[in-house]
Amino acid sequence: MVMSKFNCIDANWREVKGFGLHLLDSRWFMFFATLLIMSVNGSSYMFALYSNDIKSSLGYDQTTLNLVSFFKDLGGNLGVLAGLTYEVAPPWIVLLSGSIMNFFGFFMIWLSVSHRFGAKPHVWQMCLYMLIGANSQSFPNTGALVTCVKNFPESRGVVIGLLKGLIGLSGAIMTQIYHAVNGDNTKALILLLACLPTIVPIVFIPTIRIIKIARPENELKVFHSFLYILLVLAGFIMVTIIIQNKLRFTRSEYIATALVVVVLSLFIPLAAVIKQELNIWKGNKLQALDAHYDQAIPALNVKTNFLTLFSLKNVSKKPERGDDYALLQAIFSIDMLILFTATTCSIGGALAAIDNMGQIGKALGYPTHSIASFISLISIWNFLGRIVAGFASEIFLAKYKVPRPLLLTLVILFSCIGYLLIAFAVHNSLYFASIIIGFCLGAQLSLLVTIISELFGLKHYSTLYNVGSVSSPIGSYIFNVRVAGRLYDREALKQGKGGLNCIGARCYRVAFVTISAATFFACIVSIILVLRTKNFYQGDIYNKFKDEAEHIENSDVSLTIDCVVPMKDMEAKANTGRAAVIDVAAEKEHTSNATIDRR
Repeated sequence: MVMSKFNCIDANWREVKGFGLHLLDSRWFMFFATLLIMSVNGSSYMFALYSNDIKSSLGYDQTTLNLVSFFKDLGGNLGVLAGLTYEVAPPWIVLLSGSIMNFFGFFMIWLSVSHRFGAKPHVWQMCLYMLIGANSQSFPNTGALVTCVKNFPESRGVVIGLLKGLIGLSGAIMTQIYHAVNGDNTKALILLLACLPTIVPIVFIPTIRIIKIARPENELKVFHSFLYILLVLAGFIMVTIIIQNKLRFTRSEYIATALVVVVLSLFIPLAAVIKQELNIWKGNKLQALDAHYDQAIPALNVKTNFLTLFSLKNVSKKPERGDDYALLQAIFSIDMLILFTATTCSIGGALAAIDNMGQIGKALGYPTHSIASFISLISIWNFLGRIVAGFASEIFLAKYKVPRPLLLTLVILFSCIGYLLIAFAVHNSLYFASIIIGFCLGAQLSLLVTIISELFGLKHYSTLYNVGSVSSPIGSYIFNVRVAGRLYDREALKQGKGGLNCIGARCYRVAFVTISAATFFACIVSIILVLRTKNFYQGDIYNKFKDEAEHIENSDVSLTIDCVVPMKDMEAKANTGRAAVIDVAAEKEHTSNATIDRR
């Protein structure tokens, strides 16, 4: 009886251990790890919280602080280095590089602000630290997000929507954690930014890799469960932000809200992953899926070389849409030129509106707490735009063959309403403008990177993903600095009230009429891409991935058959062993009885 109980416990332990290893090796746990990495990758969204510390501690004027801020934006949007690293190295190298850069950049900023250096750092040094710290965020974006898209190629719109949406929420998530850990100590926030986004990617490095496996039938259903969790998380954070803007929270209240955020962003998604993988484990115990997994931490092998990557050979000979383009073939294609032009105008205008929202509210006479609400609304609706664009475009494409560029065109057109509301200063218009602009910006960013993956293939997606993102800083410079900034200063000088503060609706009217016209131009340019890609989206754009999945599934069947025979042999040997044990026990009992009889 004791031996039987021990064997039962041992068998249960082996079962638990086997499921644990299966869970850590699984594709859904990899997606969960990517969610966590994205949820702490929003350091650039928190600059306003610690910028005053940089300004006051180092004695900077506003111009110098804006220079540091510019290098933050520059580093955050120049992710080409991360893309090129992904081209020649496995994902774990990309993630590790980003972690090292993040720690160095923000730790040096913390040392400078805390006066740990003997001498005050030069301005160029602070700009360099900020550039490195901000640029580090493109590495987990590339290493984790691009790998996740390659693991779920037939659901890439949904995947990109969820992950990009969580990046939009990450600033709010990190803010709640910061208040719980450090209270209102904004200098300590910089140290938190040096540590947390560094540690999380390193912890999950072994799980981020390409996993080729047949697509399960309920894949979209699982993604919908993650969607519901993130919507609840976003709703809770929005309500919390509104309450925090109205009331003064104590430390214990900050800790309580942070615990809820951690539960919603960590434990509930993990429970969903365990549930899904448990179903797979129960139904596929005999399948040796490990044969289709890459090594957890593969050896550093050059997947390609830079000479091949930047080769001018066959640049003019473009492959079919959806096939894998060479890097320069994609960059110099007409489709990429159209996408880049449209998003430079449309996203650039949105960034100009967001960057100037504080000044716009002040010029139109909104109270300070309302301006804080505008920024919060933009953040939440940015998240919702990314989520909705990802899921809606996937549904319309699968059911009705609606081209994704058409949805991008409609979103660009819709954003014009937000700019016109600012331009003509309708009463309480900034509330609606914040919602429209935040939603449209998030939707455009999500649709842009998804369209790039569909038109130009996934082979060089890590670099092309970041090439497409370059349109953001270019558009921001044109419409924020050259248009909105200059026209605002000109109107302020006309008012002649001293300084460069402008009051009234005229401060931004001409600027946002100009931005509206440029955005409408982007809409027209985008229509050209819709017409060019209409036939492509009418076909089955994921057909080659279905063929690969069918090949893998057939391989799984043969592999399972191969595994069944050895297991049956093992069971036969185990039965033989048990029979032998019973015979020995019976012989011992017979001998013992014979000895008693003789006595």
